[in-house]
Amino acid sequence: QEQLVESGGGSVQAGGSLRLSCEASGYSSSSYCLAWFRQAPGKEREWVASIYGGGSIDYAGSMRGRVTISRDNAKVTLYLQMNSLKPEDTAMYYCAARFCWDSEYNHWGQGTQVTVSS
Repeated sequence: QEQLVESGGGSVQAGGSLRLSCEASGYSSSSYCLAWFRQAPGKEREWVASIYGGGSIDYAGSMRGRVTISRDNAKVTLYLQMNSLKPEDTAMYYCAARFCWDSEYNHWGQGTQVTVSS
């Protein structure tokens, strides 16, 4: 059964780092593309990074250079390493999945909260 479960969020001071994890049960196939999104209070959900079935990676401009997305195929786990965090990075972070031929991500985890204080 497909399931996405995020962990690793927490509170950190500006400039700090966090590594988010997403246990992606049922999404081991390379047919799935995985991604991280975030949503701050009062704002729309924002795409952060994606890793595609063939292993290629893409990042949103807002966090490019400060985040690294990776995938452990053996553990079927998706990661997001975040460095040089800023208060504006405060948000709920979500793991998402889709078949790579689908246009939208339609499988979502429950989210993990990241709070960055100045």
